Amino acid sequence: MTNALSRRDLMIRLSAVAACALVPPEIAQAAGQLAVGAALGVDWGLAFADRDGDLAPAPMRLLSGACPEGLSGALYRNGPGKFRRPGGSATHWFDGDGLVRAFRVAGGKASLSARFVDTAKRRADTAAGAVVTPGFGTAARPGAKVTNNDDTNAANISMLALRGEKGANGKGGGALWALWEAGSPIGVDPADLSTVGVKTLRPDLAHMPFLAHPRVEPDGEIWSLGVLGDKALVWRLGPDGALISAEVIELPCASYVHDFTATERHLILVLQPLLQEKAALPYIDGFVWKPTQSTRILVLDKADLGDRRIYELPAMFAFHFGDAWADPDGTIHFDACVSDDPTFATRNARQVLNGDWTPLPPPRLALITLTPDRRARIERTDTVAEFPRTDPRHAGWPRAFTVHATKDGGSPLFHGLATHNWKTGASDAFDFGGAHLVEEAVFVPRPGGGGELDGWLLAPSVNLAAKATELHVFDATRVAAGPLASWRAEVALPVSLHGTWVQG
Repeated sequence: MTNALSRRDLMIRLSAVAACALVPPEIAQAAGQLAVGAALGVDWGLAFADRDGDLAPAPMRLLSGACPEGLSGALYRNGPGKFRRPGGSATHWFDGDGLVRAFRVAGGKASLSARFVDTAKRRADTAAGAVVTPGFGTAARPGAKVTNNDDTNAANISMLALRGEKGANGKGGGALWALWEAGSPIGVDPADLSTVGVKTLRPDLAHMPFLAHPRVEPDGEIWSLGVLGDKALVWRLGPDGALISAEVIELPCASYVHDFTATERHLILVLQPLLQEKAALPYIDGFVWKPTQSTRILVLDKADLGDRRIYELPAMFAFHFGDAWADPDGTIHFDACVSDDPTFATRNARQVLNGDWTPLPPPRLALITLTPDRRARIERTDTVAEFPRTDPRHAGWPRAFTVHATKDGGSPLFHGLATHNWKTGASDAFDFGGAHLVEEAVFVPRPGGGGELDGWLLAPSVNLAAKATELHVFDATRVAAGPLASWRAEVALPVSLHGTWVQG
């Protein structure tokens, strides 16, 4: 049953997640393998170094190819960019200040700019000359002032582009949101990346969690979650970000939830057995991995959140899921980037700021199927994969392809991208080599097109050998052929996490 929204109940539960940045540890793979970098003659730490200030808009140099006709707009990306301060630094990679990047493509040319999100956390840490604010894996230091979740909001995970919101400051500033996990969206002006401010969706819901991976339907309607222990707040927003509804649901367990997925009709929450046993700071210290317990999958009807089904699979761990779809008989499918355990979050991401690293098996692509008779199965592949993306025009609809980052060998992070065809099992991949750290590829639909993969993949990378950030454009149907165009900036920005494309 869906519960009536209780501000008091939510605030009590909020204390268990306050001051927590639920950031995925995919980038943690890079920092510890410094010896590998040295053997290649590159410094992996370059992609994880502090950025001390904003980056003014500057042209990128065309390295090869030509910009495809019809590609015009902006790729907005987000990720942690500042961790170290003289009086004390973050002790977990995922507690850095949010740095929004804008790759703008127009007239066959590209430019890059970046700006830190002006959060209460960043202001407090700057004034203290130390990282005093607690987070996902960083404890509070003397001087920390935490009155609500947004005092600790790092705004450092992803970006959400809205359709039509003008904002209240006359700048059109609300049309882009910087997202975290345990606090509000923060408005960012798309033109100059200045911070507009915390977005309160309803006065009694101020500072409530809003996941960094909302699901956007083809018509622009937005679904998101705010996870509060064994309860979740289900957000439903219009294309312009206006609140349609907010309902509290009971969860079968208090699981670590970074992402969820959705079909045209259903919301799907994967509750893996990394379970919250206590309210703790740092946040991750309150969770315990229980591999003998099942992964529970909760399926909710969008039209009636009280209409629910629960499936079970063996224990697994995944940070990211692809868009789900349903067959005519009601069978649901979705992809996941699966690991055997959550060691990235519980151990390795603590090591990276010291340049330490314990090698781990990388996540691999899998397809999860849920049948109407409440049976679940998982089809694992040997494909190394993270950051699954699809054509946003087909979100929640039947599809064949997944776009993802990939690699081979033991190099840190990812150095390639690929598409996987679930109908044939074929992979179409391109490898930049070990001196590149390739970020999430975003699918950009071709204007006037409509077929699946009818468009381009935009993938930034940090070229460690050149000590520069680059932007690459691929034909989504011919990834192995290499980039159609590549541009290079004059600087290397830290590796980012997630982003969104806005057509120009």
